[in-house]
Amino acid sequence: MRSPDYLTAVGIGVSDLARSADFYERVLGMKPTQTFSLDHMDEIVLAHEGRNAVVLMHWKDGSTRNYRDNPIKLVFQVADAGRLIEGIRADGLAIPMEPAAYPGMGGAIIGMGLDPDGYVIELIQAPAEATVPA
Repeated sequence: MRSPDYLTAVGIGVSDLARSADFYERVLGMKPTQTFSLDHMDEIVLAHEGRNAVVLMHWKDGSTRNYRDNPIKLVFQVADAGRLIEGIRADGLAIPMEPAAYPGMGGAIIGMGLDPDGYVIELIQAPAEATVPA
């Protein structure tokens, strides 16, 4: 029986492979799972505990690439959006949306920061469980 199809990773072009890998590891807690050095590009694959991955790609073939401020958003389910936003801020990166609860999203706390190349990092924290009166 064939396993179902699913998305394993999303690749993004980065201007400084080492800087971006450091950001995704240190600030977002991802771990490198694979590296590739191809004739035309270098790649680092990072993931959270074997889950879906981000592939950081840097072209080295001399071609012109636009690595800055592309309209891409990476969405992460996180335990503490505020802590991660502070980590992004401490890295000197922009915070376009402070973490706040959104009733339209069931009370989830959502915040957005930018990575070193300006990609949007959306952080979604599940709402606190409602307490039931005794």
